[in-house]
Amino acid sequence: MSLASEFKAFAMRGNVIDLAVGVVIGSAFGRIISSLVDAIILPILGILTAGADVSTLAVTIGHNAKGDPVLLRYGLFCQNVLDFLIVAFVIFLAVKAINKLQTPPATPVAASEPAPSVNTQLLTEIRDLLAKR
Repeated sequence: MSLASEFKAFAMRGNVIDLAVGVVIGSAFGRIISSLVDAIILPILGILTAGADVSTLAVTIGHNAKGDPVLLRYGLFCQNVLDFLIVAFVIFLAVKAINKLQTPPATPVAASEPAPSVNTQLLTEIRDLLAKR
């Protein structure tokens, strides 16, 4: 089998196509969520926190050879963690809403009578044996 035909067989398998579609849709969905967070949620949080910007928080841990301070910018890390949590929460809410829109799976019909216990089965067998005598 040539390399081209082997690649064609690989690329045309169903799971590869499904993965490609998932990546494209996931990318578009990510842009929608990022837009929602940047345009709607973060401005509201900015109002609630009085515009506090934690990304500028830093600690000076020394000076470099030029005499400039070397900063440990922990605020930027905290801001990125906060952004991640907001985006993850919005995605959670979106997936939860999408799952509610899907039709629920059919629930199996329960049996009209529960299965008899082991003791009940034994007593039934004993009764049947005594009735045959």
